[in-house]
Amino acid sequence: MTRTFFVGGNWKMNGSKDFIADLSKSFDGQKTDGVGAPFVYLPLLAGVLRKDWSLAAQNCYVKDSGAYTGEISGQMLLDVGTKWVILGHSERRSLFHESDEFVAEKTKYALSKGLKVILCCGELLEEREAGQTQAVVDRQLLAVVKSISPADWKNVVVAYEPVWAIGTGKVATPEQAQEVHAAIRAFLAKNISQAVADETRIIYGGSVTPDNSPVLKGQPDVDGFLVGGASLKPSFLDICNA
Repeated sequence: MTRTFFVGGNWKMNGSKDFIADLSKSFDGQKTDGVGAPFVYLPLLAGVLRKDWSLAAQNCYVKDSGAYTGEISGQMLLDVGTKWVILGHSERRSLFHESDEFVAEKTKYALSKGLKVILCCGELLEEREAGQTQAVVDRQLLAVVKSISPADWKNVVVAYEPVWAIGTGKVATPEQAQEVHAAIRAFLAKNISQAVADETRIIYGGSVTPDNSPVLKGQPDVDGFLVGGASLKPSFLDICNA
């Protein structure tokens, strides 16, 4: 099974109009799968990036409209040219207390609107040290498996992001990443189907850099990257080209 390599950037709460103007020039001519930018800059990016780039939001709510001050709907994201949304990121789970079930509800909603989803999962350092990595990842994914249909998975990319490696400079070894990615694929095969397991892209996130990306991408079950801080630099292109 050949899976198209996927590289996405997650800018988190960073960026400015001047930053986007400078960075978009360096990105011109380079195709990648998605840039996850703050909501306010998505329309600007839609106007300056080539159309073969895909925009990703960093979150969305579960309603189309209404009295939900501060929230953004899937329809709004589509309206400004967004194709993807990042859901279940560890910062949303920890800082904003989003449960597995709420992430699953968001995933179901986003897919129903026609958005594609980068679904994040991953364990804390203490959970890894306690040997609970796969139990945590399986629990996070199972909530989504119960909420969406097997056909929906063609529009989902799973991002394994060990929390202890996000923004810390620490990175999972190629062997650690491969072990978890292979276990995620086995989980999908067991709980959905072998076809879904074979076709779903499982990407790695957590202190990905131009230096470690060539080694990580050589693992058979690593299908790409979700890049945080490094996506804010022109060298992000080196990761895309890995």
